Amino acid sequence: MSTPQPRILDVLDLERIDRDIYRGQVIPTRLGRTFGGQVAAQTLVAATRTVGPEYSVHSIHGYFVAPGNPDKPTTFLVDRIRDGRSFVSRHVKAVQDGEAIFVMQASFHVRNDDGPEHSDIMRAVPDPEDIPAEVDESRTVRKALMREWKEWDIRIVPPEQYEHNKYTPSQQVVWFRSKAQLPDDETLHICTLAYMSDMTLLSSALVPHGHEKVQEASLDHAMWFLRPFRADEWLLYDQVSPSAHAGRALTHGRIFNQKGDLVAMVTQEGLTRHLLPGKTSVPLREDSEDSDEEQT
Repeated sequence: MSTPQPRILDVLDLERIDRDIYRGQVIPTRLGRTFGGQVAAQTLVAATRTVGPEYSVHSIHGYFVAPGNPDKPTTFLVDRIRDGRSFVSRHVKAVQDGEAIFVMQASFHVRNDDGPEHSDIMRAVPDPEDIPAEVDESRTVRKALMREWKEWDIRIVPPEQYEHNKYTPSQQVVWFRSKAQLPDDETLHICTLAYMSDMTLLSSALVPHGHEKVQEASLDHAMWFLRPFRADEWLLYDQVSPSAHAGRALTHGRIFNQKGDLVAMVTQEGLTRHLLPGKTSVPLREDSEDSDEEQT
């Protein structure tokens, strides 16, 4: 029997409707709203479809302006802001039923430009193979989300197994990768990492707060792509949360490959509002096997 292709390839497979207009298909999910990483990744795919192969995306800045309906396709409208010799800029709006659910600015830079180099170094942590793959229920990442992300190998490094920055109140370190081998396409790996970058990051803001229940939702998402990488090889997501206040938390992540090269950086603000009685931390479908567990 042939092995089914990874779901991420369906996520990133946009249909071209017209010049600079694309549509993403409905992706089966347990979640009650479209996963933010999916919308961000698809929006980036739409932007890259309008840029020549001599350019590579180096940064994205997006805002989640409304929850997406996972049972409806999403249309992506690309605006060609600027086409320069070294840089290209795009603005993309993700739309459902005529209303924007996400907007993104994406900037592209010519490949193989030259300049000085330096980089942060990766903190010392255990190898991913030395960390059990089983989910530790004491962690802040919700079990329902881990089930949603079953095609990804996600291993949260136990906090006692790495040195902590005493000036940072909330820290979390995660190894992750695609379990399936992905095609040799640099743009596909970049868009895949855009999807992955929304996984576990907001939960880093809850590390010092134990089992406190909050409503979580991504509000904005900024990302910089610094060096080549593969999303089907181990990547270390070093996450911190500098601040949580007034129902919002700021989070930041540095992503390294297993050799210690800094390949990407992410900054995200998210909603971390105290839950009202009877509400769930992760919106789920009523028929989801996780729905009762998330309400307990």
